[in-house]
Amino acid sequence: MRILAALRDSDHRLTRRMAGWDSAWARRLLPPVEEAAEHTKLWWAAAAAMAAGGGWRGRKAAAAGIAGMAVSELLANGVAKKLVQRHRPPKEWIPHDDVEDRPDSSSFPSGHTAAAVAFTAAVVPSWPRAGAACAVPTVLVAVERVHSGAHYPSDVAAGAAIGIAAATLVRKAPRLLSRCMGRPRVAGG
Repeated sequence: MRILAALRDSDHRLTRRMAGWDSAWARRLLPPVEEAAEHTKLWWAAAAAMAAGGGWRGRKAAAAGIAGMAVSELLANGVAKKLVQRHRPPKEWIPHDDVEDRPDSSSFPSGHTAAAVAFTAAVVPSWPRAGAACAVPTVLVAVERVHSGAHYPSDVAAGAAIGIAAATLVRKAPRLLSRCMGRPRVAGG
């Protein structure tokens, strides 16, 4: 129990510290990042750009990213948020106006982070450079979720873990399906 209490206290302390981070850079950059990530607009735009300008590899990466994002949305928002009811960080911990825009749903896990990480991690195997480019806004989304007071750092970490799991499922799904359905055996093989 002491370990859990220490983890919770560290989570709360880090939340207050990140939400209280008063930097002109953060105040200019993070609100537009949040707006772009709302309803996964950022990732749909990235997929469209990849599909339009990346040829076959771009279309494959875009499809993988969208699939990863869809699986993460199901896991984070459709399952995890219903299983774990956690209140958002208290408004008095957040010294700026962003606290008014928080959703009413469970704080755990961060669905925005899950979608961002899933999209990026699913893109990487098909197009590593595009995945690397997506990693920058992915990190900014994760930081913004805590800075705005919408989530605790542990919510963001759980969202990232769900995103990685979703991308892994998308990557391995064709092999898993073929095993489940039984591949026809080739004579002499």
